[in-house]
Amino acid sequence: MSDEIKKPWLLIVEDDYENQSFMVMFFKRKFNVETCDSAETFYERIQIQNFDAMIMDISLRGDKDGLEITREIRSRNDELKDVVIVGLSAHAFQKDRENAMRAGVDEFLTKPVPNKALYAAVVDTLRKKKNIIVE
Repeated sequence: MSDEIKKPWLLIVEDDYENQSFMVMFFKRKFNVETCDSAETFYERIQIQNFDAMIMDISLRGDKDGLEITREIRSRNDELKDVVIVGLSAHAFQKDRENAMRAGVDEFLTKPVPNKALYAAVVDTLRKKKNIIVE
């Protein structure tokens, strides 16, 4: 069995390409990583691949933001409803955290987030929620 098969799948939903590129570089050693920058590309990606975890930018540009996408994911009746979602936002107000948690994120972090904290949030939540161990 190759290392590629063992890696969990991570979808980074982020409309800032610099942030997207950085996260891909940071996670690609331990995860199979895909990216998207809008609700439209998000729905294309989930038709092609089953993801174990997502990093969801709360303030996406376009027709739907990360909160709306998260609510839609959680209301589904398929395997996607249980995906790990780590919400990211540039807004650090308590109300933003509460809205994100109500929408269904498993973890909520504010940007800029230290690399180790983001990695730990994804890995720890995968272990707790889906019993997936990232090696």
